[in-house]
Amino acid sequence: MIDQKILDEIQEYINLHLNIVELEEIKYTESLERYVLEDIRFQNELEEFINTNRQPTLKELLFSFIDQKGATDPEIYKKAGIDRKHFSKIRTSENYSPRKNTVISLALALELNQTETELLLSSAGYSLSESDTTDLVIKFCIDKGIYGLQDINEALEYFSLQPLGNVL
Repeated sequence: MIDQKILDEIQEYINLHLNIVELEEIKYTESLERYVLEDIRFQNELEEFINTNRQPTLKELLFSFIDQKGATDPEIYKKAGIDRKHFSKIRTSENYSPRKNTVISLALALELNQTETELLLSSAGYSLSESDTTDLVIKFCIDKGIYGLQDINEALEYFSLQPLGNVL
């Protein structure tokens, strides 16, 4: 038979280890709560940042420019050398992002100035580069008020560059 002293020592051992486990559980729980609170704060800050800094989408901006110019959709997509189905995809697909040349063609069809063109391109994740010959030809044409797709394509072809849209 086990002596009472051993039983008392076992009880003390169990109590000591149970307290450690409980203490570790408390620390873990507090740590988890702190992590969850930090995560919630981060998510709130992130949402606030996004809401504060979000710019209009390409779709929103494009149709805003079309309305401002008093143009119709067919006028713009025909002038841009874009077919009706492609233009419809831009209008109806929430996350569709057309190619850079398509956005440039739309900016030219709308006869946007340099700032408006950059804004439209930026809304699609693009920009006109100072180190790209095609972009420089387009910037030059916009600065000079040359918006005709055929004229711009002739200028691009003169420098052996790819034309915009389907119009040559």
